[in-house]
Amino acid sequence: MTGYLIRRAGQAVVVIIGVMILTFIMIHLEPGSAARATLGTRASASRIALFNHTYGLNRPLYRQFGTYVDQVVHGNLGTSFSLQQPVSTLIAQRLPRDAILLGLSTILALVIAIPLGIYQAVRRNGVGDYVLTSVSFTLYSMPDFFFALLLIALFAVQLHILPPEYSQQTTSVLGIIEHPRQLVLPVLTLALISVASFSRYMRSSVIDALAEDYVRLARAKGLSQRVILFRHVLRNSMLPIITVLGLSLPGIVAGAVIAEEVFNYPGMGLLFFQAATSHDFPVLLGSTLVVGVATVIGSLLADIAYAAFDPRVRYVS
Repeated sequence: MTGYLIRRAGQAVVVIIGVMILTFIMIHLEPGSAARATLGTRASASRIALFNHTYGLNRPLYRQFGTYVDQVVHGNLGTSFSLQQPVSTLIAQRLPRDAILLGLSTILALVIAIPLGIYQAVRRNGVGDYVLTSVSFTLYSMPDFFFALLLIALFAVQLHILPPEYSQQTTSVLGIIEHPRQLVLPVLTLALISVASFSRYMRSSVIDALAEDYVRLARAKGLSQRVILFRHVLRNSMLPIITVLGLSLPGIVAGAVIAEEVFNYPGMGLLFFQAATSHDFPVLLGSTLVVGVATVIGSLLADIAYAAFDPRVRYVS
């Protein structure tokens, strides 16, 4: 296990370096000028030249990348062009808010998807299974921003029971928790989109588990369907969900970027969106790096959890 973890850690470093290189190149290939976006369209040529010189944007791309890597190694993610604050400070302020939003939405998605998948597996090829499958595919194929607008139209415009966006007056973690109504629509948007994926995997996993010999033996012993499902089938059926949960982190974060912009939620997604529209390179690079590291760690934790849930799994170096 130790050798496996060391090898995976080495692979993680290679992946993160690759993410840094690709992100750096793609961001600098983006049309437009960071100086012009920050200083305004009426900025003089001398001010633009001074801006580019101050932030090293007038140097060759490979030298800019070398400087950026050196800063990252020393724990410096740079300074935001538009906000004039350290990127590490901006990310540290917003990560707890994202943890609340993504954590609640993921937990809600699992709470809905696991029983849903079990029900569909037990009632497979029935009317309920076909209806829920249609709903799942509809949610899975629906763009995040469109689904968010539908929820706003229903619960905020038509029913007037939930606010259409998050209030920027409260940005602390404690303040966010104290205003749960403003969290409902963003959490529902991310959760219901994720339910479709999780429930489909859960359904397939339960169907496979129900065909195993140990289930037939449990039925032969006279155990009830409920005992068989929750004592024998559920644990084995959770294994694919663990893997999918670790690998779905990038998709959940990408959905959070859209949801936070639509609902004006003060998290990293909104910060990333605003940085993209203003050519704020340090914020874009820092946010992408943090998400890349989180994705690699999530994948590694999923592998470790897989071995913990299934004693038959052994990782060899």
